[in-house]
Amino acid sequence: MSDALKHECGIAMIRLRKPLSYYKEKYGTAFYGVNKMYLMMEKQHNRGQDGAGFASIKLDVSPGERYISRIRSNAAQPIQDIFSQINERINTEFKAHPELMENVVAQKKNIPYIGELFLGHVRYGTFGINSVENVHPFLRQNNWMHRNLIIAGNFNMTNTNQLFNNLIKLGMHPKEKADTITVMEKIGHFLDDAVRKLYKKAKKKGLNKRDASPYIVEHLNVAKILRKSAKDWDGGYAMAGLLGHGDSFVLRDPAGIRPAYYYQDEEVVVVASERPAIQTVFNVAFEDIQEITPGHAVIVRKDGSLSEEKILHPLPQRSCSFERIYFSRGSDAEIYQERKELGRLVMPRVLENIDYDTENTVFSFIPNTAETSFYGMLDAAQNELNKQKNEAILKEKDSMTSERLQQIQAHKIRTEKIAIKDVKLRTFITEDSSRDDLVAHVYDVTYGVVRRGDNLVIIDDSIVRGTTLKKSILKMLDRLQPKQIVVVSSAPQIRYPDCYGIDMARLEDLVAFQAALALHKERGTYGVVEEIYHKAKSQLETSEGEIVNHVKELYAPFSDEEISDKIAEIISDENLKTPVKLIFQTVEDLHTACPKNLGDWYFTGNYPTEGGKQVVNRAYVHFFEGNPERAY
Repeated sequence: MSDALKHECGIAMIRLRKPLSYYKEKYGTAFYGVNKMYLMMEKQHNRGQDGAGFASIKLDVSPGERYISRIRSNAAQPIQDIFSQINERINTEFKAHPELMENVVAQKKNIPYIGELFLGHVRYGTFGINSVENVHPFLRQNNWMHRNLIIAGNFNMTNTNQLFNNLIKLGMHPKEKADTITVMEKIGHFLDDAVRKLYKKAKKKGLNKRDASPYIVEHLNVAKILRKSAKDWDGGYAMAGLLGHGDSFVLRDPAGIRPAYYYQDEEVVVVASERPAIQTVFNVAFEDIQEITPGHAVIVRKDGSLSEEKILHPLPQRSCSFERIYFSRGSDAEIYQERKELGRLVMPRVLENIDYDTENTVFSFIPNTAETSFYGMLDAAQNELNKQKNEAILKEKDSMTSERLQQIQAHKIRTEKIAIKDVKLRTFITEDSSRDDLVAHVYDVTYGVVRRGDNLVIIDDSIVRGTTLKKSILKMLDRLQPKQIVVVSSAPQIRYPDCYGIDMARLEDLVAFQAALALHKERGTYGVVEEIYHKAKSQLETSEGEIVNHVKELYAPFSDEEISDKIAEIISDENLKTPVKLIFQTVEDLHTACPKNLGDWYFTGNYPTEGGKQVVNRAYVHFFEGNPERAY
């Protein structure tokens, strides 16, 4: 993606099903789980680089022994920072106590981070201060083992204010209004309530306080706690939690917006945001990894048994399509093919725009995430070239010479690495005119491969704000003096904010929104902008009736091509000598390419939850009133 856009968060949970001595004997180390968690987090570091956190729980420890460890970092390389600290602590213990090297029981007792249950998190903060205190996992501590709660998630709630007020109604005094805190305290409240009720039952059975603990562990109903806790949640989430005594869970939202996968065998249960992380780290087959059913939770009990239980009634599945277009690693077998298909499906309109002149067209991509779509685009271009060759041969068959045949066969699709990002370049001057000149050089271009008069086709996976295209990429490409620059987006136009995890909160930042406003001004229909404002504000002030996304009305009068052409004008600097054409993927072809991930609210405005519709109306009201606050 040429525009800077923060990714999703990523989670990883590992539960070892064998005693630590088993892993020591088979794999040579009792730190098998720690090592695997490091790999799981590194294989998902694409999902979050603002911070990372790790937590572990030791099972069946004696009173007085520490059984929960947690470490978090917001360093420049947070995953490496965390595990270098863990490694240093382990080596310090071994150096001071060499007798621990071969004694697994003593290792578990004396060395932190070793254990049977692990939770990892990589984070991109969507808003707020990027302090280590905002990094997951979050910990809710208690002297009762089963009341300890560790939470980490990939999520945003759209109704944080409501959830916060619900906690106040329960008599609580939350320390923050952040959705992570409200979610954790809600689960913690019903966890406490369940433990209290079970303790009363244990007393009626004649059990003393000490004997009541194993009774509570055996009878604690995690699914019931989650049903009560999540009843009012509105958002997209994959929520992971560990209880101090050893139960654990990962809960997925009812619309399946956020991804979550799991794998189990006799040695391990593992859950992650991305399937390839599990495949690679544990060397397992694609088909052996399951997707958590929307509205369900994978629950792993202290004894290691796994169940997938229904927590909330599933909604029509609207899994995030941006996961397939951009966020998830392209090494997933399905995602790789889907991204190629996105490139292939958009190619017919590209060919129309260049008048099928493949001989005088150079194809490339904007590094690096659009590369797979680029390959799909090339497949379609090659099919067109083969068709052109066949037609030429058939047309000239009566006069065909060997030289002419060789000339036809030698025609190839011209592909080049055109735009190269200079990762070392830093813009250290904040004064606008100077800074813009520096930003223009963030990308280098390859000279000598585009002939004057060639078409230059560049594919990007999505265009959000268009800032990098305007200030850097198009200026650099213009120096090559092509006939025209065709910028292709493998995603449709991004028209609406996301409120389920992606950092796209402000409507006015979206270049498609800017284009619609400009078209209304040009055509004398700008009055509709205020009309939509009054409808959206009224919608927010009443709780009656169906919630409607009124922002759709802003785009309704215009065709996709009209908005695309206006975006092309907006991102074209007045000093550009080369005409720019923008071609976006259609929503229909997006669904064809990614049939399992139909979540398209940022393109269509069709939000899967009521809270999403409220957010887009609030974002519009904030835009109209000049309010810089986020809409969620």
